[in-house]
Amino acid sequence: MNTHNPNDFRYRVRRSDDTSARFDRVPLAVRTLSSSTLFQGEHEIGIEHQGALYRLKITRQGKLILNK
Repeated sequence: MNTHNPNDFRYRVRRSDDTSARFDRVPLAVRTLSSSTLFQGEHEIGIEHQGALYRLKITRQGKLILNK
């Protein structure tokens, strides 16, 4: 089972300069949109990328699937 934490992608781990194995979390500037904003009540949207059309769908289980 996927135990993905949606907040994890917003940070990059950076090793501290000291000799200990301590890491710092550095916030990234990532533009974030909610799925409700993207889908606007629909269950599928089209995304055009470099001349190709991709379909982003919400499954019955509430997960996202991207198909070319």
